[in-house]
Amino acid sequence: MTALWAVYRRELAAYFETPLAWVFLTAFAIAAPSFAWHVGRLFDTGRADLAPLFDYLPWLLMILMPALAMRAWAEEREAGTLEMLLAAPIPLWAAALAKFLAAWTIAGLALSLTFPLWIAMNYLGNPDNAAIATAYFGAALLAGGYLAVSQALSATTSNQVIAFVLAAGVCLILTAAGLPLVLDAISTRLPGVFAEALAGLSALARFDSLRRGVVSLSDLVYFLSLIALGLLLAMTLIDARRGGGR
Repeated sequence: MTALWAVYRRELAAYFETPLAWVFLTAFAIAAPSFAWHVGRLFDTGRADLAPLFDYLPWLLMILMPALAMRAWAEEREAGTLEMLLAAPIPLWAAALAKFLAAWTIAGLALSLTFPLWIAMNYLGNPDNAAIATAYFGAALLAGGYLAVSQALSATTSNQVIAFVLAAGVCLILTAAGLPLVLDAISTRLPGVFAEALAGLSALARFDSLRRGVVSLSDLVYFLSLIALGLLLAMTLIDARRGGGR
């Protein structure tokens, strides 16, 4: 745990020592309310809820989480510091988990920047605060899933741009997999079981349940499994690179 905490502090500080965290937080603070106001017509719906925000949040996270995670391992490889990190007396799982938690902390901070909208809804009416809290919980899990997958793909290359493109593509698949347009196209060409399997892989469908205030064990297992799979894949790729050490 001491090693994990040390790497976590190092990674978190690294985000703020470069413009990345500041640019990310600024972009999120501008983009999320803008989608809610101008696209979702937040204050024109006549309802005291944050549905317009959570309607577009997955698509925003689909782009911003890969941008946040692309440096995780690619930067280490590009700068030549990966070998030093692997040679340090730090378990690989601690390094991978610390990198993930540092990025997840930044993502959580970004989500908190939208809390003024929640406060405004309570000032204007009587929203279902439990449902909104559950939606934020779902957004944090969705962000964590995208981050874990993106960090795993960051371990495949030393080029951060390539890592971003790969991660954004995978996150797009995870997001769009549950869309009716995609499922209808699949079901017309393949047996229905394939469409059902694809729908089960959709992060968007799982998030939709949480944003409606419905917490189910299957949704929690999905997101936690996605995070665990991303971390395991990252560790496997990095371990393979150093020749199967500890």
